[in-house]
Amino acid sequence: MAHIKSRKHKHALFTSLSNSRFNHTMTVAAAAFLLPIAAHAADPALPEVKVTAKTENDFKADKASSAKYTQPLVDTTQTITVIKRELIDQQGALTLTEALRNTPGVGAFFLGENGNTNTGDTIYMRGFDASSSIYVDGVRDLGSISRDLFNIEQIDVLKGPAGTDGGRGSPTGSVNLVSKQANLDDATFGNITVGSGSQKRVALDWNKVISAEQGSAFRLNVFDQDSGVVGRNEVKNKRWGVAPAIAFGLKSPTRFYLNYLHVQQDNVPDGGVPTIGLPGFSSPDPKRPFLATAPKVNPENFYGSRSDFDKVTADMLTARVEHDFNNKVKLINTARYGKTSQNYLLTAFMGSTANLLTPSATDISTWTLARSIRTLKDQENEILTNQTNLVADLDLGGFKHSLVGGIEVTNEKQNTWGNNGLGTLPAANFYNPNPNDAITGLAPVRNAVFTRGSTNTVSAYVFDTIKFSPEWQANAGVRIDHYTTDYSAASLSTASANPTLPVGTPIPTNLNISGNLVNFKLGALYKPTKDSSVYASYSTSKQPPGGSNFALSTAASSAANPKFDPQETKNMEIGTKWDLLDQKLSFTAAIYRTEVSNEVVQNLADLMYYQTGKKRVQGLELGVTGAINRNWLVSAGYTRMDTSVESGPLVTASGINNLSYTPKQSLTAWTSYQLPMGIKLGGGARFVDALLRGTDGAVGTPAKTEAYWVVDAMASYAVTKNVDLQLNVNNLTDKVYVAAINKSGYRYTPGTPRAVSLTANVKF
Repeated sequence: MAHIKSRKHKHALFTSLSNSRFNHTMTVAAAAFLLPIAAHAADPALPEVKVTAKTENDFKADKASSAKYTQPLVDTTQTITVIKRELIDQQGALTLTEALRNTPGVGAFFLGENGNTNTGDTIYMRGFDASSSIYVDGVRDLGSISRDLFNIEQIDVLKGPAGTDGGRGSPTGSVNLVSKQANLDDATFGNITVGSGSQKRVALDWNKVISAEQGSAFRLNVFDQDSGVVGRNEVKNKRWGVAPAIAFGLKSPTRFYLNYLHVQQDNVPDGGVPTIGLPGFSSPDPKRPFLATAPKVNPENFYGSRSDFDKVTADMLTARVEHDFNNKVKLINTARYGKTSQNYLLTAFMGSTANLLTPSATDISTWTLARSIRTLKDQENEILTNQTNLVADLDLGGFKHSLVGGIEVTNEKQNTWGNNGLGTLPAANFYNPNPNDAITGLAPVRNAVFTRGSTNTVSAYVFDTIKFSPEWQANAGVRIDHYTTDYSAASLSTASANPTLPVGTPIPTNLNISGNLVNFKLGALYKPTKDSSVYASYSTSKQPPGGSNFALSTAASSAANPKFDPQETKNMEIGTKWDLLDQKLSFTAAIYRTEVSNEVVQNLADLMYYQTGKKRVQGLELGVTGAINRNWLVSAGYTRMDTSVESGPLVTASGINNLSYTPKQSLTAWTSYQLPMGIKLGGGARFVDALLRGTDGAVGTPAKTEAYWVVDAMASYAVTKNVDLQLNVNNLTDKVYVAAINKSGYRYTPGTPRAVSLTANVKF
């Protein structure tokens, strides 16, 4: 990819579509749906094309997508944010991480540690890593993949423990992506996007009715993208995907859905840039005090190698059957097989004083930074699951009950292979790194090192919402999971660790753990009016050793040691929800307290590890979503979180008793207005408070990031009934900020500077 020499060039809007990097697939797909436009323009006598597909001009959802939530959102005793397709499209969001900017306090704030860089959707929510609690259509989605939204209809963000809904998982919430399904409307939607950072993308969404009488339909979603990353040299996002879906019996009591998803990514990963020159950086070396006043590096600098790669292949096959016994009882069965493979190589740096060579205090052109680490991940994840849910609305004991009962059987696997011959690179010039530096050594080759983890889970659950009167109702749910995790690994012996074995001899490790997890939730709700509620709820979640990464350890200091009990979470929430303006606008407010216990911590008196750690997150969250009038839409959220370590050592480098990578306050807001003559204007702002990084003994590096505001804007114009143009400008004021920081504070990910994109949307 060509170097972008200045921000002016980097933000150029129109990138030539004849660029050799714009592959053949995109060209063909673009031509496929641009030809009808040309034909329509050339012959005005052609009949008008009627768009029959349902289009929504709305941000507000009435219900969560999961069958386990039988009540409307206004009557659900939990904070749930639903991000609909209309909002995603207006903002030009392409990935899950970008879409989650619409819920406050959720984001990819942690870059990694020990030279490693997190890959995929590493999401922090209310103080904890929620990356292992991402679901697609209610089924856990595995693998370090950056999820594209080309086949997603909406995103449900569930705040608070979700152990009763999905089993083991994050203490503070989960994310569920809802796939597009075939329906009984003939429609074709397509778009082409070009923009800053050499962005080039094309997508097509085609739905065709096979038989209206039999209720069968076919839907195809495809996309292809070949883009750089605005504000970063060499980093690349290149991916494509295809998602066919077919449905039968849509007008009958028995409906069948079959969906397949295939995505491939061939990216150049980003290891970040050094933090020298950022606020809070002081010299970590007393012999080099001049580092404290050294200028910061160009945030566009790339310190890896052009040969670095991140290759991901993901496949997902889902079959779902729904049968209505009558208008009150329904059976839903979902079966899925999914597989994600990642082959990843990143040339990284530690940034420590040992790796930063400064032969001259005054001539910074002589400074070099050792590329001390070449990180390779060769990993494969698989999941095979079957879920059966029975949903029933019944009158029992004189009260109305909305019941959901289910059984889930799941096998999850993760295999990771070791590699030799990663090669080495010379030190990079600190202020002018060269990604074309020659690599010495052999190409990566798998060796005898491996880790293999597998978790089998059998689950049963039941939920009930009881309506005592029009004003009062209660809900309860309980889930029992029986899990078995088997872990095997092989490491290579070394002369110091195993003097009796030949160097390089594989040393096997085999561990296993099994047990039962019981989680529950309770809620009580009062309705002052038919469109409002006041509620209180209590819920739990548990995470056994190895539950998030399928890896067990014999180390006494590891939370993955099978001798330890599951981590436990308890959450209390009090809130209110109001549907206003004839149910077009939703207002929500909640206060909550989440306590996580059974954390493994070190006792400084005897230096032994005990399961006595405890953390707390408590706060307030507000939300407004929907339509003020038929032309004016709004989506906004605010949260304030107070976090603390109640038992155990502090976890922040600053010594402040807070949780790391958790903004104390954050706000997100977006609004749009439909003007006459087919013009729509939109815009919003995002605020993220300071992030306190974790502690690993590093000194002299920033202990926290600075708070920041980012402003975005959008304008669209309907050229015809079938064609509109949309202009998005993100980071309108070109704010410079830190998006993520690593644990030691040596590296950070620069926030995306001003970026412009133009999208042509076509619908038939």
